[in-house]
Order: sequence, then structure tokens, then C-alpha cells
Amino acid sequence: MLAVWRTTRWRLIKLFVILNTLLAVSCASPPPAQVAERNQPPTRKILVHRVSPGETLYSIAWRYGLDFRQLARHNGIGSPYTIYASQQLRLDVNDSSKRKPPPAIASRQPVTSTPAPQPSASQTSRPKPPPKVARTPRSENKTPPATSPTSAPLPSGPVSWQWPARGRVLAGFSASNGLNKGIDIGGKLGEPVVAAAAGRVVYAGTGLRGYGKLVIVKHNETYLSAYAHNRVLQVQEGQSVKAGQQIAELGSSGTDKEKLHFEIRRDGKPVNPLTYLPKR
Repeated sequence: MLAVWRTTRWRLIKLFVILNTLLAVSCASPPPAQVAERNQPPTRKILVHRVSPGETLYSIAWRYGLDFRQLARHNGIGSPYTIYASQQLRLDVNDSSKRKPPPAIASRQPVTSTPAPQPSASQTSRPKPPPKVARTPRSENKTPPATSPTSAPLPSGPVSWQWPARGRVLAGFSASNGLNKGIDIGGKLGEPVVAAAAGRVVYAGTGLRGYGKLVIVKHNETYLSAYAHNRVLQVQEGQSVKAGQQIAELGSSGTDKEKLHFEIRRDGKPVNPLTYLPKR
């Protein structure tokens, strides 16, 4: 009898221990699930730009940090680089894996030529009808170009740079982290902004977000310069300008402070203007 009681008591102890273990496991909260970074969606890259009224090929290339010549070639646009509103431009100029599709004529099936039927005697006896006069097709109502700067001649020789404003430098060049792709020059409202070198105006407007009233000057096939946040623009697209010629009035458009934001692009890439401007 004593042995039976000891066996029963031992079984009850084991059952009590098992119940306590199950209760502890059920009350414990599971650890939060870890999300791997590789499962995060990649940052979307803009591959196509739809042209808005007032934009030029130069301003679009400037926005995306592209060489205007490469952008034009990639989209089959020749000089003087006329583009149209609602036109779509491919921006993947640096992606060698994406190639242009072959011309439409290459996809056509070859046509088998058949000998022309010989005219019958009755057909040869009939007089030939008078030749039809080709009518000039009516001009279709095409969308006007967004902007087409004229092809005024560019100055020859090396670019000779000068300061575009008289104020001191407020912020330096730091394109590596994307904070400032040029320099900021202080000044008072209405002070003159001059062309840093001779060239041709290829953009004058407010179409680039963050630049306010902007002027872009093309100096040659390599260099362009930009003048942002102006109060008044005094030049038009296609106009030739001389070095030191006033092109705008200093302002605060697109910013909270009166200043001139000045940039130089070499083959579409921003460079430090202080390495080109003369020492003060």
C-alpha cells in the first residue's frame, strides 16, 4: 500500500511540473519579426520625362544631370534640339544594357514581287487618262514646340570666366552629397547679375523646381552656366550675351534669402565654380 501511494505521489508531482512548463510557454510573447533590408522595395528611378510647355532640352538635361548631347542622341533629336510639349524623352542614356529598338522597316516581312499583267488589246486602244495633279496635303495641327532656342553662333576659343555677382560666397560647392551643386553668392535685391562668360541663352524661365527664375547660358559644346533665384530676367532664349553683360537682377525667387545661386556644368556634370572663377 505504501509503495502504491509513493508511485501515485510521484506521478502527481511530474504532472504538476509539466502543467507549469506549458503555462509559462503559452504566456511568453514571441519576438518581433525581423524584416530584411533586401525585402524593401528599391528606390524608383525616373526613366522617362514628359516635356512640359516652356521646357528646353537643355533645362531637362540640367535637371537630371545629363549631357544635353547624349540626351539628344539617345532620343534621336538633332540640332537645334527642338522638343514639343507632351513629348516623352528617355533618360536612361547611361544604361548600356538598354538599346534602342530596330527601325520599324526592319520588322517588315519581305514582299515577293509578281510580274505585272500584260494589257489586253481593248485596254491599249483606249486613250490614257490625263495625269492626276498631286495635291499638297494640308498641314496638320501639330503641338507647338515647348521651346526652341535659335542657333545663334557660339563664341570660339577657350572660355574666359568672371564673377557673375559682387557679393561674398555664402555657401560653397558640395555636389558629392547633393546639397549644393554650385555656390551661393550674397547680395542685395535688384543688384546686377552678369554673364560669367560669353555665350547663348538656352533657357530663361521658372520651370526647374528649386531654382526660381533661372537663366542657363551655353558657352560652347562643353560648358554651361546657370544663374538662379533672380528677381527679374533680362534676356530671352536664343539671345547671344557677352561676358559681363547684365542678364538678370538678384532676388530671392525659389528661396528664403536674397542671393544668386551659380553653377557651372562640364559635359552635363556639376563642377566647382571656384576652380574656374578668378581669385578675388
